[in-house]
Amino acid sequence: MPKPSNPEKGKMVKKTTIILIAVLGVFCLIILFGIMVISVLLAGSSSDFTTGNGNVAIIPVDGVIQTGGSSSLFGEAVASSTQIVGWIENADRNPSVKAIIFEINSPGGSPVASEEIANAIKATNKTTVAWIREMGTSGAYWVASSCDMIVADRMSITGSIGVISSYLDFSGLMDDYNVTYQRLVSGKYKDIGSPYREMTAEEEALWQQEIDQMHEFFIQEVAQNRKMSIEKTRELATGLFYTGYSAKENGLIDELGGKKEAISYIEQNLGIKARIMEYKKKVSFLDVLSSAFYQGFFYMGRGFGYEISQPHASSISLLT
Repeated sequence: MPKPSNPEKGKMVKKTTIILIAVLGVFCLIILFGIMVISVLLAGSSSDFTTGNGNVAIIPVDGVIQTGGSSSLFGEAVASSTQIVGWIENADRNPSVKAIIFEINSPGGSPVASEEIANAIKATNKTTVAWIREMGTSGAYWVASSCDMIVADRMSITGSIGVISSYLDFSGLMDDYNVTYQRLVSGKYKDIGSPYREMTAEEEALWQQEIDQMHEFFIQEVAQNRKMSIEKTRELATGLFYTGYSAKENGLIDELGGKKEAISYIEQNLGIKARIMEYKKKVSFLDVLSSAFYQGFFYMGRGFGYEISQPHASSISLLT
């Protein structure tokens, strides 16, 4: 006959297992915290550095342009305007640097961040060249247009002069599940763009008016930067993207090519032999750990949770 089971013994084993798992979890967290602290101490006070001591600086504009943030190892790259403007100002103060090449691979991003970078470029006393690799659209093209010259690969994607804004609308879903949105506002348009109700025709018109105004700012900047007429620029500012080849034909860029052509332009115009120095962001072990921890949760919660928590926030951005 089989021996009767001992429920007390089973409970003891289960309890012991839970305690061991908890202890192991706490131990792992302590080790991880120690590694993060060491990483911060090793990273020093600055996470940016330059390579070389040349007379031509290369500054990357890689990823979605935002006012803050940094590149993510496991997700989409972010081009921080705060960081890039700092690099521009640093290069501008360096008497050894005669020119700056902006290596652009970006779909655009925040209009404010794009304008901050563009203004910093126009404020520098150095010769500036935009080198569009795979993509330089929307806000990134705004940045490129601020340079003295634009070089782009013939198969790159450029232009896309336009503004896009969007918001979620859950009102139909709420009706299906008999969920009511109780509207309490102190300003008539305070919850414009709320996902819990449809926009009125008046609100849509007002929203579109603001987007059109931003589009007009964009058109004016490109026209001034590229020395094109407002009429010609407006014809090209449909939001459509152009290959480098088409962009050259339409006057949106100056030359087809890449790094070699950008350097050649600088050498011919300044009469110097280019020696390259690059601005880069140092990726610390802390960055790696942070990305590993938060990337999955970011994509899981951002799209839904962010819109829910900020129903009145506009998502206007310069993007393709």
